Order: sequence, then C-alpha cells, then structure tokens
Amino acid sequence: MVARTFGSSGASDDLGKLILRVVLAVLLLFHGVSKIFGGVGFITGMVAKAGLPAELGYLVYVGEVIAPLLILFGVWTRPAALVVAINMVVAILLVHRGELMSMTKTGGWALELQGFYLASAIAVALLGAGRYSIGGASGRWN
Repeated sequence: MVARTFGSSGASDDLGKLILRVVLAVLLLFHGVSKIFGGVGFITGMVAKAGLPAELGYLVYVGEVIAPLLILFGVWTRPAALVVAINMVVAILLVHRGELMSMTKTGGWALELQGFYLASAIAVALLGAGRYSIGGASGRWN
C-alpha cells in the first residue's frame, strides 16, 4: 500500500482547482457588477467603432457575470472558462491592443491583469472544476 502525502494528488488537486476558480470568478465578478450598475455604453461604442453590431457589447454580461458565476459554483465550468477566455481576447483586442507590448513604470507588463484572467480561464478550462463543485469531479462539462 502506498501512502499519499497532501501534495501528491487527490484532495490537494481539487483544493487547488477550487482556489483558482474562486479567485478567477470573484475578481471577474467585480468587473461584471460594475458594468451592471454603470452600463456598457462604452463597450457597445467600441464594438460599433470596430465595425461590429453594437449589441454584441452586451455579451460582456455573459463573460463577466454569468460565466464567472458558473465557474464559481462549478457548473458547466469548462465551457464557462472558455467564454471568459474569449471575452478576454476580445477585451485585449478592442480595448488594450495598444498596450500589448507595453510595460508599466514599475517594470510590469501593462496587461498583467488581462493576462492573468486569460491564463487562469484557460487553466480552468483544461483542469475542470474538481470535486469541490456543484457539478462534482465527474460532472459533465466540469
């Protein structure tokens, strides 16, 4: 019989997935709630300026409210994380394209936050929700 240590797999993997999901979801929800109360006029304007239908700007509610809630609770986690990743790619292309190769005055990448959201969403999409979720470790799409 092989003894398992906390760091080997199992419970610690699922705890790590939970922490990643919670941090990604909660931090994104702040942006989504801000848009709920402040509106998305600036986003619909940027979408229209890019030559797309302005109404597509309302999809930010899906990427910053609905998908983070699904990730937080562990329901349809993988598709929700892909929605967040797509949302971040669109945000980078529409809003932050000029900063893509920029550094801050303190030496960090100008898009650290956006990069964190994108990379975390991809990680959640690949890892799934784990057992500490409503869908459970073996839940479909989790």
